[in-house]
Amino acid sequence: MNTQRFLAPTLRSATAATLAASGYIHAQLYIDGYRFIHIIGPLFLLQASASFALATLLLIGTSPRLLRTAAAGVALGALGGFTASRTVGVFGFTEHGLQPEPQAVLSLLAETGTLLLLAIWQVTVTGQDRAARPPVRTPNWATTRTPPN
Repeated sequence: MNTQRFLAPTLRSATAATLAASGYIHAQLYIDGYRFIHIIGPLFLLQASASFALATLLLIGTSPRLLRTAAAGVALGALGGFTASRTVGVFGFTEHGLQPEPQAVLSLLAETGTLLLLAIWQVTVTGQDRAARPPVRTPNWATTRTPPN
């Protein structure tokens, strides 16, 4: 059985699942009260929308390289916002520790999982691209001392 044949669809589906989980968590937090926080509320809604849209596009199977880049950007943005909200604050909004519970931990797991899956996917795709390319041959004139006229 060829595992390479099943690897890309599995990574695609798993990445879509972690993105959807992150989107669900951000949508839930938006509904539960973050919508009333100036600027932060709309950012949570944007995060949820982008995560759901990218998860759907991944499952449909459109341009994987662009989607992998966008998914990484969404996950990194969420992790960056999480970190900033607990250190310097984001637009005057700060949180402490792993609050709200359990959404903070679940969100961290989903976004870290997304990045891990994307890294694995990128390594396997790069390896497949190299294996699929024919070796580069040196032209005959390059091995002689004088180039052709």
